[in-house]
Amino acid sequence: MTELDLARGVLDHQLVDRDDRRCGKVDDLELEGLDSDAPRVAAIVVGPPAWRARGRLGRLAARAARSASVRVPWSQVRDVGSGVELRSSASELGLGEGDDRARTWVERIPGSSL
Repeated sequence: MTELDLARGVLDHQLVDRDDRRCGKVDDLELEGLDSDAPRVAAIVVGPPAWRARGRLGRLAARAARSASVRVPWSQVRDVGSGVELRSSASELGLGEGDDRARTWVERIPGSSL
């Protein structure tokens, strides 16, 4: 079994779906078995409600965003490296909607497609 520093190795890392599409960031992790000898990651949580645990600024941002969080089962993780690679597409997992909205605005910025 491979050990992984969850705070440095997973939190805030880019999620990349099976089509190499960026589809969000890891906002939080759902853990289970914390009172046992073998705790494990059950899921990745993506979205504004997960920001509430990040202090005042996180609570303010979560309140302003008004969208739901998405829970991605850890079994969907193919690999953890510089990003978190997923086994399924973003649309199958309910991810990437915010990125899609932002993309329409960013594409209007001169030089953004370079």
